[in-house]
Amino acid sequence: MTGNITDAVTLAKKSMKARKKVLGKEHEDTLWSIAMVGLAYKLEGRWNAAEELEVQVIETRKTKLGADHPSTLTSMANLASTYRNQGRWEAAEALEVEVMETRKTKLGADHPDTLTSMINLAFTRKDLGRDVLAIRITCLP
Repeated sequence: MTGNITDAVTLAKKSMKARKKVLGKEHEDTLWSIAMVGLAYKLEGRWNAAEELEVQVIETRKTKLGADHPSTLTSMANLASTYRNQGRWEAAEALEVEVMETRKTKLGADHPDTLTSMINLAFTRKDLGRDVLAIRITCLP
């Protein structure tokens, strides 16, 4: 398994570097590649390295696409996941609330992405010992 992860990191970095060179560092395809390097880092347990790339992707997408763009929101959800894995529950919760509320407004309460956000927030709140809030979030209309 380790070899496969190492290969994934190597390939993701190669793609990222090539896309930066050809498309520029702010092109959406380049940002996607940067996000994939971050994901590969997560698979290796390199949470701080993943976080650094995720923040970079979020900042660029907010500037280029807007704070409420689906790709920006996905990037924010990815960072919240990293925070959870780092044990940074409050930071994860804050991002998850923002993502969920924005998705609810932009996509509707029944959209699959909104529902995923609700579940992620519920799990984080449960991990924070806020079981009542976790249950409440999953029962929202």
